[in-house]
Amino acid sequence: MQPFTVHTGIAAPLRRTDVDTDQIIPVRFLTHSSRTGFSDKLFHDWREEPDFVLNDPAYAGSTILIAGRDFGTGSSREYAVWALQNYGFRAVIAPRFGDIFRGNALTNGLLTVALPTEIIEQLWAVLEADPGSEVTIDLVERQVRAGQIIAAFQLDDNTRWRLLEGLDHIDLTLTHAATISDFEHQRRPALPATTLLR
Repeated sequence: MQPFTVHTGIAAPLRRTDVDTDQIIPVRFLTHSSRTGFSDKLFHDWREEPDFVLNDPAYAGSTILIAGRDFGTGSSREYAVWALQNYGFRAVIAPRFGDIFRGNALTNGLLTVALPTEIIEQLWAVLEADPGSEVTIDLVERQVRAGQIIAAFQLDDNTRWRLLEGLDHIDLTLTHAATISDFEHQRRPALPATTLLR
């Protein structure tokens, strides 16, 4: 997983609330279990609207999405996170997230930043006044910066550390590889074991 320390990138203002996971990626596109191949399915139905924000060339290459309240509600699907990452997003900023979506995002290295609605409105105004503007998300300092806006955000210490180090759950497990190996070698042979089929 790619570490997240400080990221500066073009931000796209998604002026929509209650964006559920089926709007992020419609269920009809969940045809394989790979983490890749979903970038063109992100917000698929909305991207057919000519004035949809991601169709605007000014926001091409956006790596930060700034959305309205209750982003990522609905059914649990990691595909929503993967589609956002496949498109190139490193972070989503919103006033509030669906709990399961936020857990999936942070587990997969997509930073979710919760900021008050009034700050979101200010960020939207900056981005719409100057499309293509960049926003900085500083996980070290727990700050979002854009123009004159400096906003602090909360993130628990363990999740922050894991993102700064670029560790997913498998990486965390592998940090204990020596202990796991020692345990396996010391187990009594009479206990159940798994064998490699050839």
